[in-house]
Amino acid sequence: MLIQVRRTGGFAGIERVAEVDTSALPDAPVWHELAERALADGQGPRPTGVRDGFSYEITVDGRTLHCSDPRLSEAQRALISHVLKEGA
Repeated sequence: MLIQVRRTGGFAGIERVAEVDTSALPDAPVWHELAERALADGQGPRPTGVRDGFSYEITVDGRTLHCSDPRLSEAQRALISHVLKEGA
């Protein structure tokens, strides 16, 4: 599973992009479950963010969702944090 996160916005407006390929990870099932929960939480209209807040584009194997601070689900926040920390 390929998980990509693109973060835009914020006070400085600096874009950050990271991705994780879970195919070789020993904890791949954990990543898969978290990614599926994050996608499920992102159903519905594109949320509006707040001034100087971050907006995110999460793509999991070609399925994309958009979300924004402060309206992130717990799963979305955890997935974003993991990918931005672990991603290359």
